[in-house]
Amino acid sequence: MFLLGPALLEVSARRLLNRLNTTHGAPARTAAAEFPVVSAALDQHAAAVRDILDFGVEGAGSVPAAVLLAGYARGLLDHAGPADTDTVPFVSAAPEDPLGWVNADWLQLRLAGVCLHAARLA
Repeated sequence: MFLLGPALLEVSARRLLNRLNTTHGAPARTAAAEFPVVSAALDQHAAAVRDILDFGVEGAGSVPAAVLLAGYARGLLDHAGPADTDTVPFVSAAPEDPLGWVNADWLQLRLAGVCLHAARLA
């Protein structure tokens, strides 16, 4: 029997992860190719995300990885507070150029780390 609820949850999760990848993941990977400090920070954040989901979430093995990652990202965004504008759904807008990622804040890097971890799972 096919349950629609879990399928919709995974579609919603993938939609959020795709949006995050567009705003944070891809630009951060571009910056990481140019700046080793960004590459190191992204690797550390992706490893932290992996550890949190692998060791900090009971029953994580029974939930699709995309759902766990999206839930974690939503929690980060909820904790950060309301969005600044209606057009940018993320509180911590990504830097506009690769050099901006050198001074990116913790949330920007963590969201990019979520994307990097998601890409490694794919």
